[in-house]
Amino acid sequence: MTTRRKLAIATWSSPKEGNIYGKMTIDATNLLRYCQEMTEKTGEKITVTHVVGKIVGMGLKEAPDINGRIAYGKYIPHKTADLAFLIAIPKAHDLGKFKVCEIDKKSVVEIAQELKAAANKLRSGEDNEFKKSQDVVKILPTWILRPILWLTGYITGALGLGIKPLGLEAYPFGSAIITSVGMFGIDEGYPPPTPFARVPLYIVITKIKERPVVHQNEVVIRPQLDLMLTIDHRFIDGFRGGQLSKLLKHYLENPYRMDELSASSPSQTIAASPDIPVEPQVHA
Repeated sequence: MTTRRKLAIATWSSPKEGNIYGKMTIDATNLLRYCQEMTEKTGEKITVTHVVGKIVGMGLKEAPDINGRIAYGKYIPHKTADLAFLIAIPKAHDLGKFKVCEIDKKSVVEIAQELKAAANKLRSGEDNEFKKSQDVVKILPTWILRPILWLTGYITGALGLGIKPLGLEAYPFGSAIITSVGMFGIDEGYPPPTPFARVPLYIVITKIKERPVVHQNEVVIRPQLDLMLTIDHRFIDGFRGGQLSKLLKHYLENPYRMDELSASSPSQTIAASPDIPVEPQVHA
């Protein structure tokens, strides 16, 4: 454990203090084209959310000092790159979540299929684990629920122990939470840290908008995507955050390179990819 991490763990509790809030603006020209082409090619609706999840998973896998948890007062890395997506349940006026395990190893099509199945299950009321957890929340008063949430969060998120009778799994949120608010007409908004989730990274995907930008020394109108991030400073400092944001920007503006990387030699990692210029190149 580095001195910086030990000081960070001793300084802040999770996640009441020590949060970093950041915003990234992505040129979505290639991203939108990629989603459209993949949808037409596979017959599965591919969205920006699926691609963002895939790329975040790739980044987590290559950053063992981010992809982990804090337990017993020290940092412990996860063995796999897992992250959770929040899913709106309109009829119940509620939110559910679905964790995609080893997301770095899955294609955007596989991610889309898993999320679609999970959303259908949640919205139809067929997700028994979700129903169990909701039943417990409904019957408990807030003053009792608060310490129970902390305890169950520590047991599942820090210690990695599932509680099946309560519908709780080990590491229920993985190492990051992604939610999309673009369909709600929200321009910007930073996700609030959720203490019981015990993850270092929260990402909000906003609505893509056409904006004037300077491209190749000319002012042009191009689609722009804003990503709003909340980061636990005990896990990520400015240097590592800069590396992760550069990687996200590179692959979101060049999603075709993500597929090229997946087909390359296993010895070729994304660790060097942030050094590649991020000038978007539109595929014909």
